Amino acid sequence: MPSKSSARLAALTVAAVCATSTITLTSPAHAESVRIHDIQGDTRMSPYAGQQVTDVAGIVTGVRTYGSSRGFWIQDPEPDADPATSEGVFVHTGSTPQGVAVGDAVEVSGTVSEYVPGGTSSGNQALTEITRPAFTVVSGGNPVPAATRIDAGSVPAAYAPAGDRAANGSVNSLPLRPDRYALDFYESLEGMNVQVSDTRVVGATDPYTELWVTVKPRENRNHRGGTVYGSYEAQNTGRLQIQSLGRAADFPDANVGDTLAGTTTGPLDFNQFGGYTLVASELGTLKSGNLRRESTRARRSGELAVATYNVENLDPSDGTFAAHAEAIVGNLKSPDIVSLEEIQDNNGATDDGTVAADRTVAALIDAIVAAGGPRYDWRGIDPADKADGGEPGGNIRQVFLFDPERVSFTDRAGGDTTTATGVTKVRGRAALTVSPGRVAPGSEAFENSRKPLAGEFVFRGRTVVVVANHFASKGGDQALTSQYQPPSRGSETQRHLQAKEVHDFTAKILSVQKNAAVVVLGDINDFEFSTTTKILEGRGTLWSAVKSLPRSERYSYVYQGNSQALDQILISPSIRRGGTFTYDSVHLNAEFHDQISDHDPQILRFRP
Repeated sequence: MPSKSSARLAALTVAAVCATSTITLTSPAHAESVRIHDIQGDTRMSPYAGQQVTDVAGIVTGVRTYGSSRGFWIQDPEPDADPATSEGVFVHTGSTPQGVAVGDAVEVSGTVSEYVPGGTSSGNQALTEITRPAFTVVSGGNPVPAATRIDAGSVPAAYAPAGDRAANGSVNSLPLRPDRYALDFYESLEGMNVQVSDTRVVGATDPYTELWVTVKPRENRNHRGGTVYGSYEAQNTGRLQIQSLGRAADFPDANVGDTLAGTTTGPLDFNQFGGYTLVASELGTLKSGNLRRESTRARRSGELAVATYNVENLDPSDGTFAAHAEAIVGNLKSPDIVSLEEIQDNNGATDDGTVAADRTVAALIDAIVAAGGPRYDWRGIDPADKADGGEPGGNIRQVFLFDPERVSFTDRAGGDTTTATGVTKVRGRAALTVSPGRVAPGSEAFENSRKPLAGEFVFRGRTVVVVANHFASKGGDQALTSQYQPPSRGSETQRHLQAKEVHDFTAKILSVQKNAAVVVLGDINDFEFSTTTKILEGRGTLWSAVKSLPRSERYSYVYQGNSQALDQILISPSIRRGGTFTYDSVHLNAEFHDQISDHDPQILRFRP
């Protein structure tokens, strides 16, 4: 590094003040002659947190001029011998940094802070920063420290250490073991210049110009190029989020299975939505994997086709009706019954007390006809205003579409917002007391959440009871990259109650008619291996038919690079024992950057 005296003519001193959400550990003190690796330390929390530091030297490796977290990264070009201590740190200026560029040698003074993206209540790990900085540019045009390569050989197979019980399961105070745990490895590189090469995309580009890649090409791979999340112990350590320091317009529109060819290089950050993130100053070239949207096969003679499809807050103002219609007609082959989730009321998110959704459904039915499909009939029950969660004012609910040329609906009057449907016996067979009807709408299990919609259908003289669901979301759960390991999944509590209500309702049907054909389906918002699903299944009451697929095919949603099953169709024993059912997760949305919904539809075909 050039000496201070030789570069003094080029020196520029800049001061900036910023406000951050930080963890306050100590009263500010003062520390001189510290290096970046001293500030980072060998745990997740800086030993200098809350202290003033002076003349911290480094080379600027990246400058972020956008968003709420503006500033620049610096890295010490002379690392120590400890692999647990990072040599990079983010300098948070708050406003757009002025007078600093990549390759500048700088000296920074300021306060060491531990910033928690999303706030401390999120459970996220903290990002070590220097805040309220004053910095001096000592020289320019210096070589940027060589990027540390992240690849399959460097990332450990184990995901994270168990948290310290004395600290409520936090890993913050534990010494980093980057050779043993993936999260420790990434943390040991926090703020440093890193590089990945020829990485496969496992999470499509989203509206926020982010995508996910894997540095472990064989890790739980499926044939479409994704990385499957198959258990709570298989977090897929090779996943890494990619952002860019460049213009949003230049960010590639990537699908799962594409490749970022060549090298992608930049500082390793940690953010609220995704955890460890490579913020690229150099982005690889997108190479298409030629992924195509799937279509299911047409139903065969005597088969009843039942599908579930989350259409993501559909309302009359949307421009996606034709695309959804094409998906239903072209990709799903016009199922006999379609359970739709996230149908919004007639004016969408406008919060004016409107709850009816007839215009929304009519627009979709008309679009299906225009796409060459049948003119579906439909049934649904309007929710009470603002009582079912979802987007404020949208009043989302489940709706049944059905082809009246193929199936008939058994209407039994009395179903409304608050009336629970029950089970009775009609001519020796199980029947619903109201149809359509809501399952346990007054139960605490469905407070501020969608109430299940049950209906009786008849196909070729056989009654089939269908229960449409949209369970409580995973909002509020701690992230896989949380400081708490294993992370808390608090949202499960409500889904477990919901699963119990739906299971018990199904069990009542089967107690009246042992061989009743019951299909429970929808956006379960939980995995096929989850406790939620186990409660739904009970002791043979239901069975999740997605488990008839190979493990690599069990997904309907892609989140943070993990392909996972949130949408499911569960079947009663008579359907499963018949051995004539087929199941298909039709991948036409979740893997694509231009998706019309974030969920893939599921379809079951069987002979009642």
